[in-house]
Amino acid sequence: IKTFIENDGKSPKKIGLRIQVVKDGCSGLSYVMDLVEIKIGKEEGDKIFEKNGATVMITKASYLFVIGSTLDYTEALTGSGFQLTNPNQKKSCACGSSFNV
Repeated sequence: IKTFIENDGKSPKKIGLRIQVVKDGCSGLSYVMDLVEIKIGKEEGDKIFEKNGATVMITKASYLFVIGSTLDYTEALTGSGFQLTNPNQKKSCACGSSFNV
C-alpha cells in the first residue's frame, strides 16, 4: 500500500487504502478499493487500521461484510492487485468479481 501511494507522489501518512462493499455484479456485492485521504475516512466514521506505516480504511456500512477478512497483494497472469479473503463470503460469481454473504 505504501509503495503505491509513494509511487503516486503522495504520503502514506496522509493517504490510505479505502475498502467499500457496494451492490454490484451477478452475485450481489463487490469490493471497491481506492486510495483516499485518511482525514476523509476519519470524518466519515470509517474503521481505520494501521500496520507498518500503511493505513486501511473500511467504510462504516461495509465493515460487517468484511469482519475477519485478510488483505493481500497478488500477482497472476490474469492481473495483479489487492485481494480480500473473506470468511463471510458464501458464494461468488464465475468470474470472481462479485460475491454474496
